[in-house]
This record gives sequence, C-alpha cells and structure tokens, in this order.
Amino acid sequence: MTTSHRPPLRLAAIGIDHGHVFDHVRGLTAAGAEFVGYCPDSTVPGLVEQLARAYPDARPQPRQALLDDPQIDIISICAVPSQRAGLAMQAMRAGKDTIVDKPGVTTFEQLEAVQRTVRETGRIYSVCFSERLCVPSAVHAGERVAAGEIGRVIQTIGLGPHRKGRARPDWFWRMEDVGGILVDIASHQIDQFLHYTGAATAEVQASAVGNFGTPEHPRFEDYGEVLLHAPQGRGYVRVDWFTPDGLPTWGDGRLTILGTEGYIELRKYIDIAGRSGGNHLFISNRDGTRHIPCEGLPLPYFAALARDVHERTETAMSQRHVFEVCRLSLQAQQQARRLGALEAAA
Repeated sequence: MTTSHRPPLRLAAIGIDHGHVFDHVRGLTAAGAEFVGYCPDSTVPGLVEQLARAYPDARPQPRQALLDDPQIDIISICAVPSQRAGLAMQAMRAGKDTIVDKPGVTTFEQLEAVQRTVRETGRIYSVCFSERLCVPSAVHAGERVAAGEIGRVIQTIGLGPHRKGRARPDWFWRMEDVGGILVDIASHQIDQFLHYTGAATAEVQASAVGNFGTPEHPRFEDYGEVLLHAPQGRGYVRVDWFTPDGLPTWGDGRLTILGTEGYIELRKYIDIAGRSGGNHLFISNRDGTRHIPCEGLPLPYFAALARDVHERTETAMSQRHVFEVCRLSLQAQQQARRLGALEAAA
C-alpha cells in the first residue's frame, strides 16, 4: 500500500483486448494506485465500454498521449498477444513500468528484444500470470508449501481447461496472433511449476498441440500438453478449449502439488458438483485431510508490484522468473508434436 509520504502511483491502460485488464486495474487501485486514463482503441469495444462504466474518472486518451505523460508511472497492457511485447517496449522506452497480460511475448525475437529493453531502461516488465497471482487459493497454496506442510515439492500437475465461447475476435483463432496454445495458456502452469518447486529453470522434455474439435478453424490449437523436468521436481501441464457449456464457469482449473510429506489440490474456480463457489484448497499430510476455503484471501502481488515501482526492487516477481516462463513456453510451443487435424495438415 502507498504511505503518506509517497504520492499514489498513476496507472494507465493501453491495448484493451482482454478482460484481464480488470484484474490489473482492480489489483493496483486496491494497492493505492490511481487509474487515470486509457486508450480506447480495441478489437473488443465492449471491454472499453465496461471499463469506462467501472472507472468513470479515468480519461480516454490517445495511446501516445498516455506514453508521453510524465506523471504516469505504470502501464497495463492487455493487447492482442502478438502486440504486447512491442507496446511494453514503447512504454519502457517512455520511462514507464509495465504490467502485461500473459503471454508477454509470442516469439523468441520478442523475448530477446524485451530482455534488452529491460537491461537498457531499468524499467519493470511484469507479466501477471493471473491463474496464480489473482487466485487466492493459489496464493495460499504457496504459503502452505513455504511453511513445509507437505515437505519438499517433487511434482506439479496443472490443468487449464477453457471455454471457447461464440463471440471471439478474429485474432483469437490465428496462432500467429496468440503464439499457440502453449504460449498463450500453458505459461500459467509453467509459472506455477517454477514457483511451487522453487526451480529457477527447467527443461521441456516433451510437448504436443492438437486440433481435435475445431474443424472450422483447422490451424487452431484446442489442446496442448507439456512435460517439464528440473532438479527440484517434475511437472505435467494440460491445457484445452473443451470446457462444456453445462459447466457454470469458464473452466475447471485444477492444480495438484505433490510433496514428500503430503499433497495439495486446488479447485480454483469450481468444486464440480460439490461445495459452492471457487478457491477450494484441499490438503492431506501427516496431520490429516482438510478443506480450506480461500475465497477473499489477500492477493499480495499488486501491493508488492506497487512497492517495486516506488523502490526499484523485484519483490512481486523477478525479471529472471518472467523471462524463464516466457522461454519455456516458447520452447514447448516450438518443439511440440502436432496431433489430430494439425498432424494431418502438416
């Protein structure tokens, strides 16, 4: 949180093409920032209208005016995925810190350019991996792991199902715009693997992408999987676009963290046919088996990021972690075996 001797951070948004912009704005304003402006250019005009209704005091302005404003401290970027790196580099060159929706990059060339920009400008490039940082049960799981309640973590299994929906912008279906399913979605689970195991780096031992149920978009990837290895442990990731219409949320996101003395399972968004609401944490260890409701617990990432902007530190997320998640996602995508309709089209 901001203190009395510090002026509040001033936040602006450019590239409003994904609803995660609301996570950024809510989180940083709760940490004391002022949301002062946004660029209304968007491929999803409805998002801009929602943002304007939710934050009527924020002014719509041209993108360059926001970048040129010396009073703006941090820029939120939730643009078309392939455009995020370029916009972030513009913002950093303009003296702004950045909070970027995942995926932060869609090519190795973008990753190299962003790393160079961070080195040359000293600005913050933080990718908000929302399935950990914006999910109270995932935050609490990290606290339980750090407290040693399940011993040493030796494996994670991360499942990230999503619903395709029927009103998607054209870029959603183009893999060159989203980077592929492993870059776009599996970056969440790769972030979680590194975080919970404490690994600084990892190897992609196997990966695959497929098109099994989207014949109208034959190049679209509706399935992906990754097998990770690090000295600290192993990780398996499965992501897909097969959430059924009958499920009352966009995806039944799950995470299992296996330790040497117990395990944790998260049902992040729904306990299917079970307890109501989301953010369910189940832990089984030497003390027994418990269900811990986590809805409403704090999300410390945003307050930590605000402090980092003020103090030029890396407490919310290290740049090394950001870049390693990006690298592993790109590597998994690059070497992925192609399945289903993708195999036939190869």
